[in-house]
Formats: sequence, C-alpha cells, structure tokens
Amino acid sequence: DHRVRVTTADPDPPLPLRLSSPGLVVLSAHAYAKKDAVDPVGTATGPFELTEVTGTTAATLDRFDDYWGGRAQASGVDARFIADGTARTNALRTGEADIAEAVPVSQAASLDEGARRETATTRTTSLLLNTRSGAFADPATRATARAAIDTSALAEGVYEGHADPGVGIYGPALTWAADKRVKPTGRAAAGGADGKTLTIATYDNRPELPEVAQVLKQQLEKAGFTVKLEVREYARLESDALAGKFDAFVSARNTMLDTGDPVSILASDYTCDGGYNLALLCDKKADEAVSAAESVADTAKRQGAAMTAEAKILGTDAVVPLVHQRIITGVGAKVSGVLLDPYERSLVGVGTRR
Repeated sequence: DHRVRVTTADPDPPLPLRLSSPGLVVLSAHAYAKKDAVDPVGTATGPFELTEVTGTTAATLDRFDDYWGGRAQASGVDARFIADGTARTNALRTGEADIAEAVPVSQAASLDEGARRETATTRTTSLLLNTRSGAFADPATRATARAAIDTSALAEGVYEGHADPGVGIYGPALTWAADKRVKPTGRAAAGGADGKTLTIATYDNRPELPEVAQVLKQQLEKAGFTVKLEVREYARLESDALAGKFDAFVSARNTMLDTGDPVSILASDYTCDGGYNLALLCDKKADEAVSAAESVADTAKRQGAAMTAEAKILGTDAVVPLVHQRIITGVGAKVSGVLLDPYERSLVGVGTRR
C-alpha cells in the first residue's frame, strides 16, 4: 500500500493545492545521500529526467520513457538561465534557442508576430504604500496618491499594450474574479499632497518596473508630492522594504502564489501577521475578512470570500493595483505544443516538440 495519510491539527482547505504545488517536490531517497545537501539530478522524474545541472546557468533533461502521463515527444531539454531579457530574445532570434520565456516588452516588436505568444497571467504589478510610518500612514494621503495614478497610461505606455490596467488584486486571467468583485468601501477622502516627500523603491530584475516607478513619480509630482526613486537588485532591497524604510514599493507579484489558492496572498501580504506584508498593513476589518475566507472550503464560496476580503483591503488604500501583466513567450517557427500557463509554472510538456 503506497497511500500516504496527511492529518492536520486544524481544518486546512487549500492543503491539496499546497501538496500539488511546484514548491513541494518528491525526490527519491538517493537525493538525500549527502548530509545537509539535496541533489535532484537523477532522483526525480516527470516527462523528463534531470540529468545535469551547471550551477545556476544551465540544466539538461532527458526524456523519461516510463512517465505515467505518456511518452514526451521531445527527446530532451537543454535549459539555459539567462537573466538579461534582451539576451534571451536574441538567442531565439538567432536560432540558439527554440523557446524564450518572459520576453521583455521592449523586445516584443523585434520578434515576428508568429513568434510571439501572449498570455494573460495571474501576476499583478502594484504600488504598496507604507501604512505604518511616513506620509502614507495618513489614509487621506494614501487616497490622494491613488486618485493621482493613471493605470491606463502604464498599461499603454510602459507595457506598450501588453498589460491590462489594474482593477484589483486579482486580474482578468482569473475569469471568475470579475463576476464576484465587490466595490471597496470605507475609503478616506483624498487630502492635499502639500509637497510631502516620498521615496518609492523598486527592483530592476524585471526591466519594466523602474520605468513604472518613473511614470508614477511624474504622476505623483503632478499631484503635488515630491518624489525620490530607489532602484536596486531585488536581493538588496527586500529586507529594507519589509522593514518599512520606504514610503512605497512597486512590486510584481503572482497573486495565486504556488498553490493556486486566492486567499493565500491576502493572508501573507495584507494581514497584521503576514510574512510578506510590504504595506505593513494592520487593519482589523481586513484581517477579519481574510480569516473568514481562510475557513471556507467550497471553491466557489472561497473565491467569493476572497473578493469580499479584497474589497476590505482595497478600502484601506494600502495597495494600488497598477497593471495585470501578460507574459510574452518567444517560440521558434518549428516548435509546437508549448504550454502557455497563466500561473507561469509550465512551459514544456509531453506534447512539446520541434
């Protein structure tokens, strides 16, 4: 009997989603042969078996013929991890690569129309406002900032039409969200900017974010704020952002995280005890709404409860959803069967071939 029984101390509706997330990987015992080290090479399979890893730059996978889901059409995958988006796009254009993931908006026009695949994703770019200290500790000032931001200008300008204007924490890739959306209530009336000085931080790992921050600077200065920008690599920025050292933070976040559960991001990002609460929000009504959503097991009702909680959070003006991103995947002319996943978790599958 190979059945595994999992027992929790308290009800945990999204547990099946967590157990099936990419973050939870089942490896054979051989993966743990070395003390304090895990080696996935040769110790796990899907349609392909990982056979070689070269640091953080490359990996080689060979087809695993005994995969339960059927024999993959491709004999293997040579993966290269290239941080620079322009270099990724050039690799596709010159034939060095068959598939290029996350083509930057600035490079999309350099690809033939037939080589571009655009997919609405669950990733939302937002402006998180520091509700604990500084100018945005005042709800009226947060309301002023929200009212000053033109999200359509970001979608059409910075993203060149490859994004949708922000409508909430959840975007159009989640087709159920629109019909369940609840209008935010309890928002403060906008107050004057009064020349208040703001520091907006973001990271350059995603090339569009510094451009987004620059446009926000212009829009907020037009409303009467004085704005400074802080741009760093994400690894050098996160701890300061979580510590509240900035007035605002521009972030691109997958709203369904690893689990596909809509409530998880609300609990982690917008509650008093949230582990990734960049807005430093601690609002009793928001916490109560999120807690109520966490207890709902039925999928449709859980989605509805998540939208109710979203409205409570948006009502605090702790977060301004800016755009809902579409991911551009570059695909070579001879390649078919690429998986265009709105969760950004899959790319090559059983039916992918050249």
